[in-house]
Parts: sequence; structure tokens; C-alpha cells
Amino acid sequence: MLSLAAAFAPPASAQTAASPAPVNSGGETIDLDAVTVTATRAERPLSDVPQTVRVIERAEIEQQLQLTNNPAAVLAKLVPGYSVSTQTISGASESFRGRDLLVMIDGVPMNTPLRNVSRLLALIDLNSVERIEVVAGASSTYGAGATGGMVNFITKRPTEGAPKVSVNTALRTFTANPGSSLAPEVSGTVSGSVKNGVDYLFSATGTFASNTYDGAGRLLPSDGMLGQGGGDNYGRGNFLGKVGYNFDPTKRIEAQASWIYMQQDPEWMTSYAGAFAAPAIGVPYTGQSVLEDSRSVSLRYTDSAFALGALSMLAYYNDIKKRFNYSTFDINNNFLVYYSGNLGSPTSPYNQTILNSERGGFNLTVDTPLSFIEGARLTWGTDIVHDDTWQTLTNGQDVFTPLSQMTYAGFAQLQVPIGERFVVRGGVRYEYLDVTVSDFTRPAAFLGFPGLGYAVLPSLAVTGGSYDYSAATFNLGATYKLTDTTELYGGFSQGFALPDIGAFTRRAGAQGTAQILAYGCYIGRTLPSVPYTCNKVNSISYDDLGIEAQIVNNYELGIRGGIGKFKGSLAGFYSTSDDGVNFVASTNSIGQSKEIIYGVEFTGEYAFSPSLALGTNLALREGRWDSDSDGEIDAWLPNNRISTPFRGTVYGNYRFDQGTTVRAEVEFWSGRGKYDGTEVFQIEPGAVLNAAVAHPLGGGTVYLSVDNILDSAYPNPSASATRGFDVYGWGRTVTLGFSKTF
Repeated sequence: MLSLAAAFAPPASAQTAASPAPVNSGGETIDLDAVTVTATRAERPLSDVPQTVRVIERAEIEQQLQLTNNPAAVLAKLVPGYSVSTQTISGASESFRGRDLLVMIDGVPMNTPLRNVSRLLALIDLNSVERIEVVAGASSTYGAGATGGMVNFITKRPTEGAPKVSVNTALRTFTANPGSSLAPEVSGTVSGSVKNGVDYLFSATGTFASNTYDGAGRLLPSDGMLGQGGGDNYGRGNFLGKVGYNFDPTKRIEAQASWIYMQQDPEWMTSYAGAFAAPAIGVPYTGQSVLEDSRSVSLRYTDSAFALGALSMLAYYNDIKKRFNYSTFDINNNFLVYYSGNLGSPTSPYNQTILNSERGGFNLTVDTPLSFIEGARLTWGTDIVHDDTWQTLTNGQDVFTPLSQMTYAGFAQLQVPIGERFVVRGGVRYEYLDVTVSDFTRPAAFLGFPGLGYAVLPSLAVTGGSYDYSAATFNLGATYKLTDTTELYGGFSQGFALPDIGAFTRRAGAQGTAQILAYGCYIGRTLPSVPYTCNKVNSISYDDLGIEAQIVNNYELGIRGGIGKFKGSLAGFYSTSDDGVNFVASTNSIGQSKEIIYGVEFTGEYAFSPSLALGTNLALREGRWDSDSDGEIDAWLPNNRISTPFRGTVYGNYRFDQGTTVRAEVEFWSGRGKYDGTEVFQIEPGAVLNAAVAHPLGGGTVYLSVDNILDSAYPNPSASATRGFDVYGWGRTVTLGFSKTF
């Protein structure tokens, strides 16, 4: 029977991610049809899906948990095309094929589309996840936002019978200073069922972090990326609960609730004045704590014997609150802050923001067999979603226009087999967005640029209104079985997204020299010693911002499968957009213009024996855009879209006869120093070596791992790309843990 979690899972994978050895017991050939995915919101054999998809099963998740508890780091190692992890709670500059990633948990979208603040992926608890499905390339299958792809974290299912308990404990530390960097984690899951058809699962994880250090033994800052949050000095709790009831073998209802709570308490402010971001030792952090308080509830119903086919319904509600770091003015890097009214100390004491987002939605999916065409199926349905999003300073003042959005969408996807080897899939989705942009007053700001001087931007009235955006997006693709275990696939797909409206309205009247002179007061290169007042009174309309919905066109061709002891995939892609969204850190500006992105991705694994497997994941990607909006593509995309054109992982798994397993892996990436239309910031190449060993003990597994074995000192490419200055990555970390199910 199709599970509720799977019924709403995203497109699946061109190949299951490499499993811990033994990988191919005895080296048998691989049966692609054994992997079932949900790329079109209905369960399908992988061999029918004309997209690049990756499936990471529980065995691989458990192996990665021995090395890291960060889902972004796991995707970076196992999924070609995903950026290097920032190693923080933030996903700023982490992109998928250079574009945005739609993140779901059991089919419930967790993004905040009206204000994309890039803090989500790293906070998901892998201890509660059974399977990860990743779809590469633009898609609108699950609605707006998947311009680069989708990922669905499918949580564990309740077990049958008496309660079953699983525990995982770990202690991580940096060898540079073990005493001040201890980071414990404990997780527990209990699941089971009772005789009347009710089953249940409850999972809770507590994660704590102390100081972090780079490969040179230097203390890392708590806010290396200016307001994004760090990877240190926090406590985090994750909770998941689900209760289900089977009416009969075909009908099921399931209620689910999840809660992510995180609080970071930085000790020091961060200095950006040197060659790299560093803690400002001796300057205590004076803002409120960094906070995540995100809750989600959902109710699912499935009926595989529905009159029109297999029925799936999902209703959900998300309540999300995120508080970011406090930061102060720095003319070289943090050159725009909310204004205190005092030129001698221009940073407002409330220069710290809180994002709130509430989302409620309903998804209906029906998978209907078409009896008049043998083997054909039509998947169709509708989505209705309501979003409310607002962001304030810590004194409650709005920093962008409060936003409300209603989404109405309908879709249909047809699959038709032609003979025994050829399958064609095509579909359409129509999406209508009704957006209410409230009037608001943008707070006063202070800014300064090296060589140009300082300016004051007084409060600015921004006039909103009611707006609608709509689009029909299409996809058409096919798969062809070359052999029973190898196939070609390819096609065209479109993704749809409304740009980050909050980012546009937050910068209203503050983008570029022309706007600063029109809406603010230029002071000069020297600050006056007497009180200063900017008396300009202006207003700007949302219409003046020229925000357009974005459609991304994705073209893809690939081959996947296995021959004997080898399994792998090779895919090439090319994507275009006339209204791509880019943030340029050097000017603190955001805009839309024409762009292209292209690349090649490869995965491969060879099972030398039932005990030994070696493999790799490689990605090459690059992109260009119209930096001056004159209709001509003239520059490379900014580093915060593509920080490392070439990156990959090489790994090996070995299992000894007594059950001990060993994994070694090398992560590596190229540098980048491309002209993006305003500047060239050099991203440095780098590599790290990681290893983990696990051994059966007392009915469970004890494990030891070391990340960055050589203690390399390197600038983290994604973190450095966010603002255009170096942010160093983690040094050597050691993890000791134990897991058991009983």
C-alpha cells in the first residue's frame, strides 16, 4: 500500500545513493525497478522517471550521522550539484544547480517563500528520517519555489507490534581545544502499534554546540556571514510525533506534529575588518539570542481503492519564527544598518530582525489508471495555500511590507508506455497567486561605502496594494531502457517562483547611488561633529520595484543504471530564466535579469567484492547573467549563486568479517574568481579528508569518526561567497557515539 509519507514525497532518484558496504551482495546486477519513487506525486518505478533524482536510504543516513548531523553537509557529499555546506545553521549561498531548493518534510513545504532567509536545511533532524528523495532541476510538481530542485525528508514510519526503541548518542569536539568545544547529542525514538489499528511514533533529539575552531586552531566567529547565525554556542531540540489509524488495508489517516527549537547565545561580536571574519574578543555580544521556533502540524488521508484511483489528501499548518544576529556598522563590510539617529554611534540598538511566517495548505492528489490505454496513468489534483509573512526589528517595527498570499493551483501529469522499453511523461500545472502587499514605513538607515562616504536614509513610506501573478508551467520527458538495468532519460521541465518580495521591499529606496541620492541625504566622506538631520520626505510604491514572477526552463539528458558490479549516472543540464534573481553583496542590491546555468553531474560506484566498494560524486556547473539589465548576458553569476564550479566526493566503504565497517571520503572543490558585473572576489579551492569506523557492541553500534583529518585551514566557499570576504571552515573534529535499537 502506498504510504502517506511516500504519497507526498518529491521526485525520486536517478539512482539510490551509495549504501554502506556490502553494496552489491556478491556483485549482482542492479534492478532499477526495485527503486520506487514519487517524482510526479504518485508512486512510480525509477525507470519511468525522466529526471535526475537521488534517493538516500536509511543505511546511508546512519552512516553519515557518524560523521555529521547536518543534512546540508550530507547533501553536499552525496548529491552532485548541491553546494558545499556553510557548516552553520544558515544555508546562505548554498544552492542546487545554482538555484533555489524547495525543502519538504513528509510532503509539507517548509520554506518561507515570501522572504527567503536561508535557515532551514541544517536544522532538520536526521535521526528521525528514513529516506531522503532529491529531484534535480526546475520543477513545479509541488508548487512554486523549486527552481533548482526539490528535497523531501521522509520520516520514519511507525513499526508494528510492541514498542520498539532506538537511541543514538554522540559527543563531538575539536582537537584544537577539546575542553571548550564539546558538543553532545542524544536522540531517542519509540514506535509501535496497538490491536485496534492505531500505530504511533515519537522522536526527540537534543543537540548542543560549544566553541568551533578552524584548521589553524583559531576560534571561529558566531556570525561569520553577517546576521545569518553560526555553528557554535547553541542548544537545539527536535520533536516529531505521529499517530495513524488503518481503517482497512486500503485506507489510512495519520496526524503528525513537529517542532524545531534552537537558541544560539554568541559570546563575542564579530569583526570583519581583517583578512577574514573573526570573533571580536573583548567586545561582548549585546543583542538578543539567535532563535528558531518552528512548528508544523499535518493530517493525511490515503485511499488506494478510491473510485478514481489512488487518493491522497494532505492538510498542514506551519508556524515559523526566526530571530537573527545583531550586528553593527562597518564601512568595509556591514555598510548598511538601521539608524540610531546618532552619527557617533549610528547602529540602532534594535538592529536585529525577527521573521514570522504562517502557512496553511491543502493538497489533493489522485492517481488514475486509464483503461483505454494499456499501462497509462493520469496523476491530477489541486493545491490551495495561504501565507502570511512579516519581519520586524526587535522593537516591533516592520523592516519590509507585511505580505499575505493565496495560492490556487491545478495540475495533471500523464504517463504513457510505448512498447516495453519506452515511457513518455508530460504534464501541465497552472498556478495563480493573489498577493496583498501592505503599506509600511521602512525604518531609517545609515550607510557608508569606502571612498564614497556616508549617507542617511530617513524613514520611507512604501505603498502596497493587491497584485496577482499566474503562470502555466509544462514538462515533457521520456525514458528508454537500453537494457534491463540501464536507461536513457531526458526532457524539458519548468519551475515557477515569485521572487523574495521581502528582500526587495526591505531595500526600497536604498539600492544604488541614484536611489540613495533620491531618497536620502549624502553627508560626505567625513561625519559632522554636530547633530545631523535629513529632512527629505519621500514615498515609493511597490509598483516602482518592478517585481516579476520567475519561470525557469530546464533541459536535461542523462543515462543511469548498472552493469555487473558498477552502478552510476551521468547527466547534463541547461537552464534559463528571463527574470533570474541576484543579490550583489558589494552594493547590497537585489534585482532580476536574464541568466543561464549549465552543468554536468556524475555518480559512480564499483563493488570490488561484497565487502569493498569505491565511488564518487562529481559536479561541474557554471552560469552567466545580464548584470546591467540591458538585455545582453555579460557577466558570470555572483559567487553567492555558484561558489565552486567544480566539486565532488570520492569515498570508499569496507566491511570486515566481524562486522566492523570503515568509510573514508575526500571532499574537494575548485576556486572561483569570476567577474560578476561589479567585482571579482576570489574563492579559494580546498579539500578535506574524513573517515569513520563502526563496530557492533552490546547489540548496538559504537562508532568513531574524524572530520578534516589533516586539520586543513581553508575558507569555506559557500560562507565566504555570501558577503564577499573569507569565512574559515571547521578544523579537525572527532566524534564518538553509540546507537542501538531494542
